Amino acid sequence: MSGMRPVMLIDGLNVYTRHFIANPSMSDLGHHVGGVVGFMKGLQLLADRIKPQAIYVVWEGGGSPRRRAIYSGYKQGRKPQKLNRFYGSDIPDTIENRNYQLVLTIELLKNTPINQIYVGDCEADDIIGFLVKNRFKDKDIVIVSSDKDYYQLLTDKVTQWSPGQKKFIMQNDVHKKFHIPVHNFCTVRCFVGDASDGLGGIKGAGFKTMASRFPELVSDKHISVNDIIESSIEKSSSSKLKLYSRITQDPEVPLRNWKLMYLDTKNLSATHIQKINGEIDTFEPSRNKINLMKILMREGIRTFDADSFFLAINSAIQ
Repeated sequence: MSGMRPVMLIDGLNVYTRHFIANPSMSDLGHHVGGVVGFMKGLQLLADRIKPQAIYVVWEGGGSPRRRAIYSGYKQGRKPQKLNRFYGSDIPDTIENRNYQLVLTIELLKNTPINQIYVGDCEADDIIGFLVKNRFKDKDIVIVSSDKDYYQLLTDKVTQWSPGQKKFIMQNDVHKKFHIPVHNFCTVRCFVGDASDGLGGIKGAGFKTMASRFPELVSDKHISVNDIIESSIEKSSSSKLKLYSRITQDPEVPLRNWKLMYLDTKNLSATHIQKINGEIDTFEPSRNKINLMKILMREGIRTFDADSFFLAINSAIQ
């Protein structure tokens, strides 16, 4: 990074869900509020540590119709998250409570200089991809998420903070762990698949295996899905390795996955992009600590220090 204060882009639902699952905080009204308290405290710690010039929380907009049109099984196999066993059996219905806390988190953030972006029929990763590659392409950026989808966006100016690993993820970290440079990470994922999103891959195609069988993937050059398919066709004629023949026999799988996994503007309409830019251009930051404290009191939340929160946020966002 250049040393300039970065823009911080937060994958809202990804980060919120981690706190909702793991944080046992309860309100005086008997509600589980760990998602709210954990999310807000996490924001405070990151603002204090990173000192971003601006913070954007990007929320899921109900999924991508364009992705579902490509593959109806996209994200259909996701299992619901389970609450930490610490909670016991006294927690109310988790779906109802999860939604209550999400709405409350959004309400609290409206009293801060943090910009929330929500666009219907848009996934957070598409919006963040657009912001990284277009809106903020000349700025240093920190993406906050535990999702590996964002590894493809990493550059000298773009890093990722993983709440799960509690560390910054940089280009070299991805290369070291997966044996693949970030500019070819998405290409390889198209063959590996992503079980969390219900996307199958090619049997036997792991990251280390792909790097070994297709050494061009480790070069400084971008290698496309079509490049790997063509290479497999050529190699399958002289090699008995099953990976080559499997790719040759089922090329539509990685080609489909590329349309679903690669982050650019293809899954955003012109109207979506207009709305994203509009939410940024028309945003009016608030610093209403009194109202935020009133909401906390209304909800019986005593485990969150609004004073230290505003101190950290205001010292970062001028």
